[in-house]
Amino acid sequence: MKRREFISLLGGLAAAWPLAARAQQPAERMRRIGVLMSIENDSEGKAQLSGFTKGLAEIGWTEGRNLRMEVRWGGGDVNRIQTFAKELVALQPDLILAHGTPVTAALQRETRTIPIVFVTVTDPVGDGFVAGLPHPGGNITGFLTSESAITAKMFELLTEIAPGLKRVAMLFNPDTAPGGGTYYFRDFEAAAQSSKMEPIAARARSDPEIELVVTSLGREPGGGLIVMPDYFMFVHSRPILLLAARNNVPTIYPWSSTVVSDSGLLSYGPDLRDIVRRGAVYVDRILRGEKPADLPVQVPVKFEMAVNARTAKALGLTVPPSILVRADEVIE
Repeated sequence: MKRREFISLLGGLAAAWPLAARAQQPAERMRRIGVLMSIENDSEGKAQLSGFTKGLAEIGWTEGRNLRMEVRWGGGDVNRIQTFAKELVALQPDLILAHGTPVTAALQRETRTIPIVFVTVTDPVGDGFVAGLPHPGGNITGFLTSESAITAKMFELLTEIAPGLKRVAMLFNPDTAPGGGTYYFRDFEAAAQSSKMEPIAARARSDPEIELVVTSLGREPGGGLIVMPDYFMFVHSRPILLLAARNNVPTIYPWSSTVVSDSGLLSYGPDLRDIVRRGAVYVDRILRGEKPADLPVQVPVKFEMAVNARTAKALGLTVPPSILVRADEVIE
């Protein structure tokens, strides 16, 4: 064989080898994960889920290629959440993403073996999900929403924008809020008392009970409202907004979307979309062989403040410069 022919043959074999090798390799293993969302399948819910799936795609996990996702929407309803938790665990997925405290609690009741990555959970140690933040120790780990002191900060901001307040209520559902509501209420109560103001624990499990709370605050001047970070309250934020406007009650929310999209007065809280998106990293690490017990619980890294100047004006309030300069978004 001539040298030129031999080199050509060798080059052809070299080019063909990778194709042959790839053809002989087994197909990439399909992994199955469950996703149980606390909120409704609405624009915000879709945005949070989309961020998570995009985060997965960026690190190599694509729906239909090497990943299958079973998604369920709890809608802030504890009975519905429990039903879906049983359903997802029965499917025996490789992992489940748990969105919120009620979802994580429901899934923990169903399995102690399937890995669970939670996102937007407040008090995983107090709720018994993990043994400790640095070393979770079981089949669950994930990403915190916020610490209890956030409600003291919300109280401070509310009294800045509405300095004439005499009493402030914190609205929460004891069936879904962390620690039945005590986790967040303690810091709010201490902040209110230090300001010589009356703190009110306003429990509500339904729209009629929410209406009773807000209308009672509006009967006399000087009533304000803090909406506790809780997915039941998130799902019911629209009725709260309408009631607060109708009864002239200054209200602060933990979600910026309530202010930006729905004309709420003021918000302060963590960037929930960022937290849910970050969950993709732990899903990837666990699917590649790491254990939840060895992955420390992560804290939020992004917080947002939004204020709606139009809503403030409708309530007879002026947004102070101290809030305007700190707000990430101002709706004029």
